[in-house]
This record gives sequence, C-alpha cells and structure tokens, in this order.
Amino acid sequence: MSSPQSGMRHSTPDTALVIFAKAPIPGQVKTRLCPSLTPDEAATLHGSFVLDTLERTKTAAMKLKIPIDRHLACAPSKTHVFFKIMEERQGVTLIDQVGEDLGARMNQVAHTLFSQHYRHVLIMGTDVPTLPLDRFSQAIALLKDHDLVLGPALDGGYYLISLKRTIPELFADIPWSTDQVLTSTQQKAKALGLTTALIEPWRDVDTIADLHALIEACNAEAQRPKQDRVFSNRTTGVLQTLAKRLQSRA
Repeated sequence: MSSPQSGMRHSTPDTALVIFAKAPIPGQVKTRLCPSLTPDEAATLHGSFVLDTLERTKTAAMKLKIPIDRHLACAPSKTHVFFKIMEERQGVTLIDQVGEDLGARMNQVAHTLFSQHYRHVLIMGTDVPTLPLDRFSQAIALLKDHDLVLGPALDGGYYLISLKRTIPELFADIPWSTDQVLTSTQQKAKALGLTTALIEPWRDVDTIADLHALIEACNAEAQRPKQDRVFSNRTTGVLQTLAKRLQSRA
C-alpha cells in the first residue's frame, strides 16, 4: 500500500530570508546607545530585538504565499549558546558571518545561499522590531521585475536588501555605519545597470534619539486594542524599564 501522503506534492522554498544578528554580549552590541545605557542594558535590548525579529519573520513566513526558509547569520559564531537556543526554539538555520566588514559578510551569505537552491535572498538586520509584516511580501513581489530591492532606513542606510543573484560589487567599498550607505548602494546599482525598487522607509534603532522615538511609539501603542499592537510584551517591558531609568538619570 502506498502511504496516505504519497500523492501529496510539497513545494520547496526558493526564497531565503536571512537575519543578521550578533549575540547579546555586553559591550559588543548597541554600543552607540552607550553611555546613555549601560552595556548590560544595551545587550538586553538587543537580545529582545533579535527575538522580536525571529518571531515576526516566523509570523510573516506563515502568511506569505511564497514559502520562505529563514536563516540566522550569527556573530561571533553560530556555536554561541544564544544562537543554539534560537535554532531550537525558532526553527531557523544557523550560518556564520564571515568577512572583514558588513559588506563582505552579507556578500558571503548571499553567495552561500545562491549556491544552494534559492532564487531569492532577502537580508535584514534586527534593529526594526516594529517593521510591518507586508514589507517582506512587497520585497519578494518587486523582485519579479527588478534586480534589487532596498528598504531604506531613516538614517541613510537600509534595513533590508533583496537579490536574485550574487552581486559582490554592491557590498564593496561602501561607507558602512554612515548616512551614505543607501545612496552609495544605489549609485553602484545604477553603474552596474541594475534595476532597483524601494519599499517604504522605516526607522531602525541605532542612536539614543532612535530609542526615544521607539519608546514614544510603544507608549502610544498602549492605547490600541491588543490585537493591533506590534510590540511584544517582552520588548514593551524592556522599553518601559529603560524609559524610567533614562528619566531618572536625566
């Protein structure tokens, strides 16, 4: 007898969503928020952001019509206990970040995944914990008619980049951690003859001003019905605690 599922067809995801993350080690993450925050506070906030991103991308993947495989690009190493826990609890595939700078690391991850069966690779960070879920479906849809899709950050960088093939030039000689990242990437894309689409800009959290804006957004959200809220209970608690501490220090 054939098995009950022998006639079922299973689709293999052709899109990889890669989340770039650092382990929440005090003194190594969210350093631009210090000394307003202590290294421990910055690490706690970062860890909550990583969890938010994993949870929200899991929800997004369930709602997208196109199947997605989620990968977590890890630094300093995928062997770190934090990442092993994320692998077990969140169902992500771990991959090491390899390269001298962010561009080299993103290019290496893209190369690795395109050498497998993936046709689309989306790369994002963890500093956009309230990013609307439809941004992922928009990026995938726009890739059908464009070579490159970027999600601009309000500080001049980008929070998401989507590709259909490896393009090393896009990641080389970029002034990372400056307000010229997006512009430089667009200029390179134009010089390479690539078609580029932009999705809606969004604020990431790099500076203390960004953190204050996030705290204000979280406070405003408390007036909405629970089903309409985007902040996790965990991050809401962290932000409320940090807001009180920042106020007392002021």
